[in-house]
Amino acid sequence: MIGLIMLGSIVNYLTRSTLAVAAPTLLKDLHITEKEYSWIVSAFQATIMAQPGAGYLLDILGLKTGLAIFVVAWSATSMAHGLANSWQALAGLRALLGFSEGSANPAGMKATALWFPASERGLAGGVYNIGASFGSMLAPPLVAWAILAFNWRVAFVITGVLGLLWLVLWLLFYQAPEKHPALTETERDHIAAGQEKHLQDDGTRPSFGRIFKQRNFWGIALPRFLADPTWGTLTFWLPLYLTNVRHFDLRQSALFAWMPFLAADFGCLFGGTVAMALQKRSGLSVVNARRCAFSVGAVMMLGVGFAGFVSSPYAAIALLSLAGFAHQTLSVTVITMASDLFRKNEVATAAGMAGMFGNAGLLIFSLLIGGLVATVGYAPFFVCLGLFDVAGAIILWTLVRERGVPPETTP
Repeated sequence: MIGLIMLGSIVNYLTRSTLAVAAPTLLKDLHITEKEYSWIVSAFQATIMAQPGAGYLLDILGLKTGLAIFVVAWSATSMAHGLANSWQALAGLRALLGFSEGSANPAGMKATALWFPASERGLAGGVYNIGASFGSMLAPPLVAWAILAFNWRVAFVITGVLGLLWLVLWLLFYQAPEKHPALTETERDHIAAGQEKHLQDDGTRPSFGRIFKQRNFWGIALPRFLADPTWGTLTFWLPLYLTNVRHFDLRQSALFAWMPFLAADFGCLFGGTVAMALQKRSGLSVVNARRCAFSVGAVMMLGVGFAGFVSSPYAAIALLSLAGFAHQTLSVTVITMASDLFRKNEVATAAGMAGMFGNAGLLIFSLLIGGLVATVGYAPFFVCLGLFDVAGAIILWTLVRERGVPPETTP
């Protein structure tokens, strides 16, 4: 089941990464400037911040039906990118894509909360989040091939069709644990036994106001606000950085731009494994184990600050790959914590609200890059990424309370 969710995440991030890989060719073809490109990227980030709404719909409609509707929307929107002839049209399409694709993270967290006991969610969340990095890793070679064999417009059609193919698998194979015919009673009992009793579905609709009042929400939302700019930088700006600063052509970018995302795949597994090992061997609670894993990733993230100062482009790629590994190490832990701190009937809503803050951070950072990169370069932005995550670790340790404390407790 987590493999099915991971595959959907791969398609989701492949779809959203297509623009970044096609950007050097697309911008030249449509005469779009870097500043206008930042507006296009920002349109996506502005609407993906509607994740709370997407999460709320998933909690209300149910995971299977709700996600199916969103997949149809993002697949159709992706294919429509191939018809765009101006930056304004692309910005509008990116806005539509952002809203529909914002469903992926809340859906993944809801599925993880439903299908796994608390002690296994860290690793399960790591496997699910491999989809984000693997989809982004797959984009450079696939999109470059589509551009060289056809054109950049065909690349968007291909990724849209892949979304519809995954939808068929989703409708055929996904069921909730209590309904899945292949699940044995022993397996159902194992899942149920590992669920936190005070986080069970209480039969009410999720409340934005109740979630906003919880210090645990702010304890995961603010670190995401500080951490997510790293992923946005790698996803939306790396191909342009390699082209404009390191002077790579399309083929060279296709050879190297996927490497930070391969490293991120290992980071997904590393973060979940570290948290699980700390629980089993050191006796730490689920929450403290995740906080420790986040802190390890934050320390490693300091290395990305040197990427703008090294003369070798290959050393820069190595440091950016370290950033991909470190970011997913910490990101998967803080994302998974939504399932540790909120009731089953509000996990998707809470994850979506935290995702809104993450994408707000990405939006602001992307606008700053677009407005300032021509004058200050990329180096200051790389330095900031590492410092942001250290601050995020401090917030995570300061605000989040142990899961034994009732979740409705306010600051």
